[in-house]
Amino acid sequence: MNTLVSIITPCYNSDRFVNECIYSVLEQTYINWELLIVDDASEDSSKQLINAFVEKDCRIRSFFLEKNVGVAEARNVAISKAKGRYIAFLDERDSVGALRNNTYCTI
Repeated sequence: MNTLVSIITPCYNSDRFVNECIYSVLEQTYINWELLIVDDASEDSSKQLINAFVEKDCRIRSFFLEKNVGVAEARNVAISKAKGRYIAFLDERDSVGALRNNTYCTI
């Protein structure tokens, strides 16, 4: 099965966590995913960290909001941009367990 999974991650002032979160997605064995990260007007270095990943992997897309709108609206921005058949939510302070995307795609 080659179904695209859209992983949506809202981010706000998460420079201490966002690297681990993104790496957990990159380490998945299921490779047909896109990661949509919406930075909700962070005031730390989150934007720079996210951009470094975007430059290295075309499956990672970023959206930077000029005004803080909250986690729900940040997720809605990503949902409107998602291309996948399935959507998974991943908070910036969390990580995806091994093989989780494979499980979603075999259901």
